[in-house]
Amino acid sequence: MSNGFGTLKIGMLFAALSLMLVGFGALIGYFTGYILVWMSLFLGIALVMNIVSYLKSDSIALRMTNSKLIQRKDDPRFYGIVEKVVKKAGIPMPRVGIMPTDVPNAFATGKDEKHSVVVATSGILKMLNDEELTAVLGHEISHITHKDILVTTIAATIATIISYIGNMILFSMLFGEGERGNNGIILLIAAILIPLGAMFVQLGISRSREADADEGSVRLIRDPDALISSLEKISKPIPRRTTFPQSRNNPQPGAYSSMFLVNNFNGHSLLNLFSTHPSLEKRIKNINRVRNELKI
Repeated sequence: MSNGFGTLKIGMLFAALSLMLVGFGALIGYFTGYILVWMSLFLGIALVMNIVSYLKSDSIALRMTNSKLIQRKDDPRFYGIVEKVVKKAGIPMPRVGIMPTDVPNAFATGKDEKHSVVVATSGILKMLNDEELTAVLGHEISHITHKDILVTTIAATIATIISYIGNMILFSMLFGEGERGNNGIILLIAAILIPLGAMFVQLGISRSREADADEGSVRLIRDPDALISSLEKISKPIPRRTTFPQSRNNPQPGAYSSMFLVNNFNGHSLLNLFSTHPSLEKRIKNINRVRNELKI
């Protein structure tokens, strides 16, 4: 995917999400008689949530995943590979963390290159060799250089707001004193279809960012075989006995699976349609496309 087409695609997806959110406000406002008030309210909520999520994305992610920041002495191998990849990318050294779980995975987050964090699970550090781990970190560093944290944070925030509004309407219609008659039917349909559409748009943005990060790893590390090998290893179904961190402030892994290298916290997906990541087959095809383009 060329950078120009990718930017256009993301822009169109964001426009669709924004229209869904503001349209939701307009619809509610139409039935209550305060269209501009509701539209402005939802737009304001989206802006505030986007800013907070973006500025605090690193601390939020570390807290949600129960990850611990480390220094070189804590894991010289992992820390050293991050340093090597960062040097290739020409960006400041991010903070480095480890997520205490057997599930093999990794993620990167932070508002910009100077305020970023790269995290690997203890499971992936045990599973992958140095070449494979380097390719994985190339993928994660590409997320940072592509500003993907900003993109995915905004998409997830808007989609979450839309879903929350839809749930409120459904709850009101089913258990409260919501609109009745034709107006109620229209609201009920909107409360179901608009959040569903927002979810698909968000998934489209997430899959696009993952494909671009795979491409970024190949271009940066120039080792497509290592990236393919790592994806094949960590995409295998997870045994039920595999553990992941749980706490009072730590939601189920599915709640934050979109920011990881692969979505393997839920075992396997029944429908790729609902996946936050491209299928393994599509990712390998994309990696080989870049390999052929670069002739490596």
